[in-house]
Amino acid sequence: MTKSELIDVLARKQSHLAYKDVELSVKTMLEHMSQALASGDRIEIRGFGSFSLHFRPPRVGRNPKTGETVSLPGKYVPHFKPGKELRERVNRTEPVTEAVAADGGSL
Repeated sequence: MTKSELIDVLARKQSHLAYKDVELSVKTMLEHMSQALASGDRIEIRGFGSFSLHFRPPRVGRNPKTGETVSLPGKYVPHFKPGKELRERVNRTEPVTEAVAADGGSL
């Protein structure tokens, strides 16, 4: 599901809210989450999961075009750890209803 598909689904389910309000809410939430991660903060959403940064140490890579070895610096990458409720929901044995995209196709 893309961000625009999420906004469409939420706007349809929350018909008392204007599409622009839903769009602003989603974009604002994602922007604040990105800023928090960029500043090194951990984000925890109970029942859903947590977002944090993991450090990838420096390593030696290879340029696929030339075959030359290249030293790659260490870096931080975003990491998501699902919460217990989300893991249980995903692993239920019940049949999953197929999600429908905003254009009527399946996701």
